[in-house]
Amino acid sequence: MDFSKLKVLYINCTLKKSPAVSHTETLMEVSQNILKKENVSFETVRLIDLDVAVGVYPDMTEHGWEKDDWPSIYKKVSEADVLIVGTPIWLGEKSSEAQKLIERLYAMSGETNEKGQYVFYGKVGGCMVTGNEDGVKHCAMGILYAMQHVGYSIPPQADCGWIGEVGPGPSYGDTKWKDKTINPPVGFNSEFTNRNTTFMTYNLLHLAKLLKENKGYSNYGNSREAWDSGTHWSFENPEYR
Repeated sequence: MDFSKLKVLYINCTLKKSPAVSHTETLMEVSQNILKKENVSFETVRLIDLDVAVGVYPDMTEHGWEKDDWPSIYKKVSEADVLIVGTPIWLGEKSSEAQKLIERLYAMSGETNEKGQYVFYGKVGGCMVTGNEDGVKHCAMGILYAMQHVGYSIPPQADCGWIGEVGPGPSYGDTKWKDKTINPPVGFNSEFTNRNTTFMTYNLLHLAKLLKENKGYSNYGNSREAWDSGTHWSFENPEYR
């Protein structure tokens, strides 16, 4: 199985600026180690390190903001075959940075590709979640719904995560807690996390490979440009009763 023609972009939505340790990024590295062995190129963006404006337009400097790094990030998004969103859990929800990312992806969803389809058609999405409280599946539900809504394709088992015991405690990858050494690092021997991270990574690659080799989806029945020009395929307005 050759995945070497694929490009993967990880966007880490931690609330910690670099160089602070991100537990979400530590879990991302497990997936990235698989990509290295499969000769897949990848890149990681830590969203909070950049000046990304809040809003739902492609470039918020055209709407009152002095600076917006989103256009340069979107270039990376558009070049990637797979987008993996990583987030910590806070109060049972994805981070505010993850929500901002979703809103900026939504800002681009009206753009179209060369087939006249919405611009994210043919691209694959997944997510990774870490925290010390319940909420992995809840966060994944919201992120993956949003990604498919704007056009990303979601394969089976497109999410993975790790949560510790309820309440304060060591987080994924920690080697110390309250001056006590932890070996192996927290979460590293979690069979559930390791299996799901592996399955997620390969499922994303498999679907991305299929779509890339087939040049995405046929635009029969799903081209926004064709619809706007009057082509409605087999659709007919329902009869009024």
